[in-house]
Amino acid sequence: MPYKEREISKMYYTMGEVTAMFGVNHSLIRFYEKEFDVLQPKKNKKGNRYFTPEDLENFKIIFHLINDKGYTLQGAKDHLKNNMGDTRDNQRVIDSLENLKKFLLEVRDEL
Repeated sequence: MPYKEREISKMYYTMGEVTAMFGVNHSLIRFYEKEFDVLQPKKNKKGNRYFTPEDLENFKIIFHLINDKGYTLQGAKDHLKNNMGDTRDNQRVIDSLENLKKFLLEVRDEL
């Protein structure tokens, strides 16, 4: 079995890293932070935001609900309030399927 490198995960991500991951503006992340209680990034004395992996997961869920599924802000808030556990499970399944698709495309390209 070939050696599999461990995925290195960070404890905190800066605002710039998060905007690059999702391809959005800083203002959208700040807006979602004000609107949704589940986004609570840590702030230092200067006011710089640092996002935990849990914050990224929550932002990914919110981003998916609003942009991909077409929920309104209030609809996304209600959905998260009532179905947070199911939504997290669904997002994990989506992430694993996307990773599998990426892997299979890489294998196909190598053939």
